[in-house]
Amino acid sequence: MKEEELDEKGSGELTHEPIDKWVDRQRFTDTSDVKIPERQVEQVIGQERAVEVVRKAAEQTRHVMLIGSPGTGKSMLANSMVEMLPRGELQDVICYHNPEDANQPKIRVVPAGKGKEIVAAQKAEALQRKKERQSVFIVFVALILIMFVLFAFKRGEDGQLYFDTTVLFWGILAAIIVLVFMRWSAGKGEVAVIPKLLITNDPDAMPPFIDATGAHAGALLGDVKHDPFQSGGLETPSHDRVEVGAIHKANKGVLFIDEINMLRIESQQSLLTALQEGEFSIVGQSERSSGAMVKTEPVPTDFVMVAAGNMDALSGMHPALRSRIRGYGYEVFVRDTMTDTPSNRAKMVRFITQEVTKDGKIPHFSKPAVAEVLLEAQRRSGTSGKLTLRLRELGGLVRTAGDIASEANAELVIPEHVQDAKKIARSLEQQIADQFIERKLEYKSYVIEGFEVGRVNGLAVMGAQDAGVSEIAGVVMPIMAEVTISSSSSEGRIIATGKLGEIAKEAVMNVSALIKKYTGQDIRKYDIHIQFIGTYEGVEGDSASISIATAVISALEDVEVDQSLAMTGSLSIRGQVLPVGGVTAKVEAAAAVGIKRVIVPAMNIKDLMLQSKYKDKIEIIPAATLGDVLDAALLPGPRKKSLVDRLAAVVKKRDDPDVTSPERKDIVGVPHPH
Repeated sequence: MKEEELDEKGSGELTHEPIDKWVDRQRFTDTSDVKIPERQVEQVIGQERAVEVVRKAAEQTRHVMLIGSPGTGKSMLANSMVEMLPRGELQDVICYHNPEDANQPKIRVVPAGKGKEIVAAQKAEALQRKKERQSVFIVFVALILIMFVLFAFKRGEDGQLYFDTTVLFWGILAAIIVLVFMRWSAGKGEVAVIPKLLITNDPDAMPPFIDATGAHAGALLGDVKHDPFQSGGLETPSHDRVEVGAIHKANKGVLFIDEINMLRIESQQSLLTALQEGEFSIVGQSERSSGAMVKTEPVPTDFVMVAAGNMDALSGMHPALRSRIRGYGYEVFVRDTMTDTPSNRAKMVRFITQEVTKDGKIPHFSKPAVAEVLLEAQRRSGTSGKLTLRLRELGGLVRTAGDIASEANAELVIPEHVQDAKKIARSLEQQIADQFIERKLEYKSYVIEGFEVGRVNGLAVMGAQDAGVSEIAGVVMPIMAEVTISSSSSEGRIIATGKLGEIAKEAVMNVSALIKKYTGQDIRKYDIHIQFIGTYEGVEGDSASISIATAVISALEDVEVDQSLAMTGSLSIRGQVLPVGGVTAKVEAAAAVGIKRVIVPAMNIKDLMLQSKYKDKIEIIPAATLGDVLDAALLPGPRKKSLVDRLAAVVKKRDDPDVTSPERKDIVGVPHPH
């Protein structure tokens, strides 16, 4: 089947066509009909700009730095550069003994394939010399023995010949001493003369791709091995102890280093030198090693470097190294989502085919199973109109579904296998959240019916997307507030407990400013206590802002809050509800514990992609202002009406519903099991 049939080059506009209907229109029966491109660069999904930059960098031999989330294709992009590099002349590197300075071995660079010939010829010549010496030794020893044998025959006083064994003994001993000495001196000379082949390449081979991720200094920059026998004729020549590093092996090819910020600053400095000079001497990396004094002549390091890392990689990079990459290459941000277009959906179908083919042990996917995976790609993007590019984790779902199908001896993977795989391949955070919710329900920590003053069911998530996973787990987080007479005669205090992080503390302060302005109460007379229930490992983020405000206003005005309702959303100091991240996971967590209604920011409505089992269980209430939140959450009555009317008069709704603020990563720590 041709790729064009999947419409990979079709419309680039956002589509709202249901996944199942789109898949039904495609002209393939299962993923075995989908063709996979031969070139690796064409197998990269959703990173068109990065692919374009990598192509340019390969053609012009420029360096590249790829920054983005884990599992988005950085390693694959780096590996694909080898296919596009101009075919230069590969080189062999030979290390020779330096008779003038044994601690500075000589380096010789020859065309690829010649190194083996040169070293083989040197070894053959040394072997021939050794044989010639052995012949001379044998003749010399034989002459010594013959001479001593002749001297051993003596004529006695009686005129008869007799044999003196003492002379023969000394003759044999002399022959042995001469033989050992000659062998030792000859062997030492032969070892010193034979060069060491450091790098060898096939003349017709592809340019090398060297992955130096996590390499220590010796593996990256080269090293000189320690010699425990440094005297007495047992020492190993220094040139024979030289070992090349990844930067030398990558000569005329690509050096890939993931998590570049994990390299020590000293190694980054040496790497910068290798980039600038195009050559780098090999030295002993350990000060306590006998190789510490050895330094070779410069070895070629003419490579293209591809550095990769997450967003935190920039802070740990040597400034000069990053400047070198920027000045002589490109910096690329690798996206973690792509627009949900027909052409991108077709690429996701091809991705499933690539994963099945690469694994080689699982069956292909049927059309309905493909639709199920595409739906999961939509959900994991966390945003409406997007597909996730965290493909490593999505590939894990594909393989798990394939394993389930293989276990059932199915010819094709069907939707039920994918649904079962979702349950099995849940992230650690989701599994912990399940246990957390189960314990809370067991001890009746959640109140999901009736009305209470000062108590609100807030929502949070476990596991942020920058923690290495695209799936986050939602949890219900009860928040309670109480208002008491101030313990100070000069001012009231706001006391929040639950191991709040910096952003959470700032959110509480912002809410307090809002309450002071819009409730009409003089809160200087009161202490406001805010408690986050069960957050033993702490709370970070500001998505609980509307929950805090509702709980405090409820306690201050003595108005009851509906406990069958939960809420999430940030809050500006002017009372506008701002969007937050992880709304789908939060709403599903609320539905799982039996909550009937959830308030979410109006601008997050488009981001909701609930699983079918939750859609009929819960009502979604969009809120644009704090007045909308209180109108839905508080018990109907005159106090509520007065409060909502006051807020409506002073809080304006945002005119542009499409204006968004940066997503907040709102994290509740893993609760203590007890």
